[in-house]
Amino acid sequence: MATIALVDDDENIITSVSIFLEDQGYNVRTYNDGASALTALAEDPPDLGIFDIKMPRMDGLELLRRLRQSSNLPVIFLTSKDDEFDEALGLNLGADDYIAKPFSQRLLGERVKAVLRRARSSNEPISPNNALEPGDSKPLERGKLLLDPNRHACSWEGEPVRLTVTEFLILQALATRPGYVKSRDNLMDAAYDDQVYVDDRTIDSHIKRIRKKFREVDKSFDSIETLYGVGYRYKED
Repeated sequence: MATIALVDDDENIITSVSIFLEDQGYNVRTYNDGASALTALAEDPPDLGIFDIKMPRMDGLELLRRLRQSSNLPVIFLTSKDDEFDEALGLNLGADDYIAKPFSQRLLGERVKAVLRRARSSNEPISPNNALEPGDSKPLERGKLLLDPNRHACSWEGEPVRLTVTEFLILQALATRPGYVKSRDNLMDAAYDDQVYVDDRTIDSHIKRIRKKFREVDKSFDSIETLYGVGYRYKED
C-alpha cells in the first residue's frame, strides 16, 4: 500500500483529496504548508508527494527544490491553470506531473497510478522485449522512439527521455498513428479526462516542452510536425 504526502493550504482540497485517495487504498499524510512538510518528508519519505504550488511559509516549488538535494521522491504539482511559469519551473526542478485546478478526482487518480508505477520500475531498462504481465500493453516502437505505456517511460535511440504523464500521453497519441494529424481537441482527449477543460495554449506548451526534452538528447529531433491551424502529427518512418 503506497503512502502519499498531500501538501496544500486549502482545507477543502486536503479533505476531499484525502478521502478519495484513502478510498483508493492509499495511506495519506497531510500537511498545510511546505515548511511543516519538509522535515517530515525528508526523515520519513512517502512513495509520492502531491504539492500545491502557492502556499504560505514555503511554497511547493521551494519544497521540491530542497527535497531534490537528497531525494528523488516522485511529485505531482497542483496549481491554478494560469501558472504557466510556475509549471515550467516545477518541471525543471524534477516534478513528475502537473495538474491544474480545478481537476477531477478521476484524473488525479489516474496520474497517481501512472507516476507510482513508473517510479517502481524506474531502474528497469526500456526494452520492447521486457516481460509483460497480464493486462500490459506492448511497448510502442517508432524508429528511434520507444514508448512503454505500462511505465509511462520513453527513450530515444536508447537514451531515456523523462516525460511527465501528460506529455507521455500526448506523444503516445501522436506516435500511435504516424502521419495522421491530431487536432488539439484530439490531444486534449488523450491526455485529460472529460471533466477537465484545457485551452489550446496548454497543448501547445506541452508540445513545446516535449520537443525541448528530445532535443536535449538529439539536437536534430524533428519528428513532431506542426500543421498550423490544424494540429500536430508524428512523422512517418
